[in-house]
Amino acid sequence: MKLISLNVAQPKTVIIDELPVLTGIYKLPVKRPVWLAKLGLNGDDQADKAVHGGEHQAIYSYPFEHYAYWQDTLGLTDLPYGTFGENLTISGFDEDSIQIGDTLKIGEAIVQVTMPRIPCFKFGHKIGQPDILETFLNSGRSGFYQRVITAGSIKAGDEITLLDREADSITVRTALILQKLDLALAGEKPIHLLHKALKIPNLAPVLKTVYLERLTALEQS
Repeated sequence: MKLISLNVAQPKTVIIDELPVLTGIYKLPVKRPVWLAKLGLNGDDQADKAVHGGEHQAIYSYPFEHYAYWQDTLGLTDLPYGTFGENLTISGFDEDSIQIGDTLKIGEAIVQVTMPRIPCFKFGHKIGQPDILETFLNSGRSGFYQRVITAGSIKAGDEITLLDREADSITVRTALILQKLDLALAGEKPIHLLHKALKIPNLAPVLKTVYLERLTALEQS
């Protein structure tokens, strides 16, 4: 497992539907080592901190292996690293192999996987396809957020090592299904999976809220 590209950006204003919108999604690769602090990478920032950033969304990783799929799906021949707004373009694992709560070592830093990424309208605007959001979610290729356990310097080319895994967790793909997609995709046991997810130590507060709402609705139906 490897960190292929390290991508950062400061928020900038773009025009969407004739209105100015501040966004930090236009990440660009950097070759130098960057300090990963508790709330994110030095030199990187989020525009709308009500829905982006914070402890449980300090950094966003996206698998390099998905790039070929999106090139075909979107009909685009060149997708530079950072296209999906990710801080870390990674290789060697994806939403089916990584679980919520997995602890990873990247360079000097230690991080923990917290939740899938749900894109906003700014992503659709960036790639010139404002109707892409549902397609993105349905693909299951969400990437995932991490919180920072131990701050440290990281750089492109660093190995990524799985240090620890919760004994009874769920994959990032299952977390995405439970969070936003049709619960029918969870098979015959969505209530069981929701109970299982809610037992995960340090479950991201936003996931806990969503899962509790879904569980209550299912149990009352």
